[in-house]
Amino acid sequence: MKLYNLIKTFQADEDGAVTVDWVVLTAAIVGLGIAVLTSVSGGTTSLADKISSSLSNMSIMSY
Repeated sequence: MKLYNLIKTFQADEDGAVTVDWVVLTAAIVGLGIAVLTSVSGGTTSLADKISSSLSNMSIMSY
């Protein structure tokens, strides 16, 4: 009977469920962040190249 009660108590215990929820939510947020970074990186690289070429073609006037 003692082992049976221990198994019933273990089965009803929900302390670790919150940890699992947080791990899943954190993994989803990290995954979305990586997806956003990969989709935006091409555009930011292109824009940075355009800004760099524009700045390098500018001349500074001195008096």
